Amino acid sequence: MARSKKQHDAGRTPAETRAEMSQVVLPNDANPLGNILGGTVMHLIDIAGAIAAHRHARSYVVTASVDNVDFTRPIRVGQLILLRSEVTRAFRTSMEVEVKVYLEDYVRGERCLTSSAFVTYVAVNEELQPIPVPPLIVRTAAEKRRYREALGRRRRRLALAAQARRRCEEEG
Repeated sequence: MARSKKQHDAGRTPAETRAEMSQVVLPNDANPLGNILGGTVMHLIDIAGAIAAHRHARSYVVTASVDNVDFTRPIRVGQLILLRSEVTRAFRTSMEVEVKVYLEDYVRGERCLTSSAFVTYVAVNEELQPIPVPPLIVRTAAEKRRYREALGRRRRRLALAAQARRRCEEEG
């Protein structure tokens, strides 16, 4: 459905930003034990998150932050890795995206959550200058809860970044 410029500026819902991607885990994606490499999972998290951010901002985006990533269950060679992402909150030039990672064993018919992360992206123009993003339109109780919780995560990220800058200046 085409949107006018006025509708574009009015924002998008989380559903409009949603992305899903999957691929089979091959031997070159795995460690010697046959489990997908953590770095490969993190790479795929960044790609899935960026797709949701692109859909929201309709611009280039750069990764600014990735929250903790815990690997709660291995994904083995031959299984599918499935990633689902959507924007949880839009700020002035940045967006928080939640990415959930699942393993799917299509032989057994199992699917389970193996990790998740909140990734922050900044919308930029071709000169890599930050640009404003449209608001996120939240409607459901779950969307509103994730929207509220995103502000607390953002405050923690900004406090950590300020601490890191101070340490860098002190070590200077």
